[in-house]
Amino acid sequence: MTSDPILEPPHRGEGWRGEIVATLALAWPLVAANLAQMLVYGVDVIFVARLGAESLAAASLAVSMFGIVVWSLSGMSGMVSALIAAELGRRRHAVREVRRSARMGLWVAIASGLVAMVPMHFGYAIMLATGQEPALAERSGAFLAVLKWAMVPMLVANVLRNFVSALGRPIFATAITFLAIGVAVLGNYAFVFGHFGAPALGLYGSPLSTVLTTVFFVAAYVVAIASDRRLRRYRVFGNWWRPEWTRFWELLRKGAPVTLQIVAEAGLFGGAAFLMGRFGPEQLAGHTIALNLAALAFQVPMGMAQAATIRVGYFYGARDPAGVARAGWTAIAIGGGFMMITACLMLFAPRLLIRLYLDPSAPQNALLVAFALRYMVVAAAFQLFDGIQVVCGGSLRGLQDTRVPMLLALFGYWVPGFGTAIVLGFFTPLQGTGVWIGFAVGLFVVAALLLRRWIRGTRLALASD
Repeated sequence: MTSDPILEPPHRGEGWRGEIVATLALAWPLVAANLAQMLVYGVDVIFVARLGAESLAAASLAVSMFGIVVWSLSGMSGMVSALIAAELGRRRHAVREVRRSARMGLWVAIASGLVAMVPMHFGYAIMLATGQEPALAERSGAFLAVLKWAMVPMLVANVLRNFVSALGRPIFATAITFLAIGVAVLGNYAFVFGHFGAPALGLYGSPLSTVLTTVFFVAAYVVAIASDRRLRRYRVFGNWWRPEWTRFWELLRKGAPVTLQIVAEAGLFGGAAFLMGRFGPEQLAGHTIALNLAALAFQVPMGMAQAATIRVGYFYGARDPAGVARAGWTAIAIGGGFMMITACLMLFAPRLLIRLYLDPSAPQNALLVAFALRYMVVAAAFQLFDGIQVVCGGSLRGLQDTRVPMLLALFGYWVPGFGTAIVLGFFTPLQGTGVWIGFAVGLFVVAALLLRRWIRGTRLALASD
């Protein structure tokens, strides 16, 4: 039987060059899938933006709240990739152990998704509690009432994506996500504007399209797994009701800190929409465009982080400290280097990027574009820090080191980061720009802390701290 070059560590003679090749081979499909996933979300923004700034602002608030929850819970169930990689490092044909991890990951996804739907149901009250205008809160709450049904299928699809990626089939995630873009386009075209015989639901057609797209994700992964000989032999859907409580609690114990770490970051960025909403719909809409562009750039180091979790996890399971260090540093260097390129684009071609969403020369968009351009300058400044912090976090997850990174992220994002955003945003004339400077401060602090943790953590003993 031939070995899988994605899962097999590079031969010692290959060294760093072999690791670079192996990391890129695993990472590029994940990066492409991440970018395609953002394009799925970007499709929603593109269609809703054409309904006006107020509709875009309402959708932004709803998606921010939903995104914080689904992203954070994805981190918990997504720890299956680290567990699977470690099992494969210890014993290459660990079919039973891999199946247990994947199956319990699905349990965690379904259970956490059902719980998360509860606050989505009370979206209107939550929006009012954050100080949003009643009319905006009402529209945003109605948006969430539809979008909540995407929670469970989105989390289930995330587990299946991690399963196929850890087993050397990340290209499936890429192909499925690109197909989902077409589903999202057709869904928004049909339900937002009323084509193909569908009702014109306006703003509320967009979340309905998202629900249908997430159902497509799950169905496509099921078909892909069933059609692939290597993946099919793990029988992850067989006896899915059978509990594996030891693995279930291990996944919760190691995944819960990842959820809290992501909440710390997503809460800063997603929660900023509620702060921006207090400055008016134009600043909120400009913030939405700029943040969406920054999020698109973020998907590349995010893919490197996902690859680092698997590569580091494999060497961790194999008890190879040199391989662990090589895998982590390779991903950190590539992820950080790419973000320097995106910083240049944001500084020197911002209007070209904004044109992806709307016409920057249109008079009715002038104020929105002015705010977006201002925020993109700050986004360019923190690109490198954003890349370093996410890849360091992914590398540490490969070591199954999640508790301390969570504490570092909570401190960095919410003390210097959010604190700076509040002070500069509400106690100086900077307003929205001050909030974005808070982003930069938080990312810088967290990147420095996690990098220090990784430098100290290349010893495998760290995982048992």
